[in-house]
Amino acid sequence: MSATSPRIAPLDPASADPAVAATLAAVKTRLGVVPNLIRTFARAPAALDGYLALSDALAGGRLSAGQREIVALSVGQANHCGYCLAAHTRIGKGAGLSEADIRAARTGVGAEPRDAALAAFARRLTDQRGVVGDDDLAAFRGAGFDDADALEVVALVALNTLTNYTNHLAGTVVDFPPVPLEIAA
Repeated sequence: MSATSPRIAPLDPASADPAVAATLAAVKTRLGVVPNLIRTFARAPAALDGYLALSDALAGGRLSAGQREIVALSVGQANHCGYCLAAHTRIGKGAGLSEADIRAARTGVGAEPRDAALAAFARRLTDQRGVVGDDDLAAFRGAGFDDADALEVVALVALNTLTNYTNHLAGTVVDFPPVPLEIAA
């Protein structure tokens, strides 16, 4: 797999069936572009619709856009997903995260105590495949989060793992400003 040759090619919107074409047009209206990941999901309309529905539902959740990006960056780093790290670095900046916030989220520590607890909890959920200890949940709660927040983080980890794994399988070509996969010391 090369950087310019995906294993699963993104769907050309011009060749999409009418329902998928309408969904891709709606994404373009909202984002201004249709990212390669979305066009790749479009190969499986159920996967595309499921991804968009969960993403939209979580966008209306309790966690802020910046907090959702902290989770995405922590999960993306844990899963070594260059596409998602590039995308969420850009999106995170748009959500108000600084370079320091982004770096901290990627290392699973967070720049501020509450962000640190969020990044660490997301990283632990990812690394442990959801099997976290009472101490992990207590640390998350100790930062001012509650059980509803914990469940929302689980859903965000699942959403981001879905995109990470899709990009790994497809070899999705990064169409965001690339970032190094490894974090410089």
